[in-house]
Amino acid sequence: MVTAAELIQKKGRHTETALTEAEIAEHLAAVEGWELKDGKIVKTFNFKNYYETLAFVNAIAYVIHADDHHPELIITYNRCVAKFDTHSVNGGRGGISENDFISAAKVDAIYRQAAQ
Repeated sequence: MVTAAELIQKKGRHTETALTEAEIAEHLAAVEGWELKDGKIVKTFNFKNYYETLAFVNAIAYVIHADDHHPELIITYNRCVAKFDTHSVNGGRGGISENDFISAAKVDAIYRQAAQ
C-alpha cells in the first residue's frame, strides 16, 4: 500500500506509463480528499482570504516546479482547485501517473503547513 509520506519523499520523473484503475484507487487512498474527476485528480483547498490563497499558490509553484509537473489551478478569492494529470502517458493521450500523486501529496503538505 502506498502512503502519502512515501509519495512526498519521491521526485517526479518523466514517464509514459499511466497507472491502472486499481493503482489509481490505491494511490487515491493515500492522498485524503483527492478524487478522480474527468480524467484528473482534483482537490479544493479553502482559505480565509485572497492573500492566503495566493500565498498557497506561490508555495505550490515553488515546490512543484522542482518536479516539473505543474497543476491546473482555478483560483478565486478564498479557494484554489488543483487538478493533476500527465499529458505524456497513454501514447500522448494523457492519463494519471504516479507523478500526479507525488505532486498531490506535496500540495497537501504545503496546505497543512499553511494551516498551522
